Amino acid sequence: MTLPGDNMSDAYNDLDDDGAASPGPAWLGPKASEHEHVTRSGGGRGLAMRAVVPNAITAAALCSGLTSILFAIGEQWDKAVFAMVVAGILDAMDGRVARLLKAQSRFGAELDSLSDSASFGIAPALVLYLWSLVEAPRLGWLAALAYAICCALRLARFNARIDVEDQPHKLAGFLTGVPAPMGAGFAFMPIYLWLATGEQVFRDPLLVGPWLFIVALLMVSNLATPSWNSLSPSRDLKLAFIAIAGLLVGGLLMETWWTLVLIGGIYLALIAWTITRYARIKRTRAEAIRTQPPA
Repeated sequence: MTLPGDNMSDAYNDLDDDGAASPGPAWLGPKASEHEHVTRSGGGRGLAMRAVVPNAITAAALCSGLTSILFAIGEQWDKAVFAMVVAGILDAMDGRVARLLKAQSRFGAELDSLSDSASFGIAPALVLYLWSLVEAPRLGWLAALAYAICCALRLARFNARIDVEDQPHKLAGFLTGVPAPMGAGFAFMPIYLWLATGEQVFRDPLLVGPWLFIVALLMVSNLATPSWNSLSPSRDLKLAFIAIAGLLVGGLLMETWWTLVLIGGIYLALIAWTITRYARIKRTRAEAIRTQPPA
């Protein structure tokens, strides 16, 4: 016979001394995707204080992404792009702060996923619609819907595969499809070029609409894309990597729009490099299986 309090006591027993949850469905989520030591609140006791900071950063990223819509309504396009860039920076910070504080939680994982869907899916779609696609309402709205839906589908696929061990891309150190923040950066590429050159051709909905469809497909594609782990420089290149990072920050301050275009171009080149590298890894794996002696 199971007493009413038994399940609650089991929930508390799942926690070790520092509030870390043992592996299992209780902590599965985006922040548990790399076999991290995940913490969670126990038995409804609420978030630990150390978990407040990373979740506050996630909420700030959400607010920044949604504020880009407000700037777009006021036709302040440069501020709309700036708000989206800030959202991307904050989104890159929250997970690292959570790992630093050992404050990963299922609550944070779900909040991060919902924030990404709104900030990098819905907000860019609306900004681009107000900026360009409203001139071709039918095609434009379909393109905006396709982008927002594909962003949500990518996040759902990522969450659904958290507990799947056999993920070829992940085992090789890569991601599957373009991440949501980078997808928003790609989607805004026509705005960067328009702000940099003033050429109205970049605002043409017949250009922006198909481009948005392409970005949507990249997010839900099965392509291997670079992760931070796959991009870690070798010991000989670390100083050069630091110098390049500094130059990019200087470029963002001096030539913001062209630097954002450059970053997008570099990421596209990295995707091509990742696809080639993963193809070699697949061939190596297949060769190893063929040459493996039978059991």
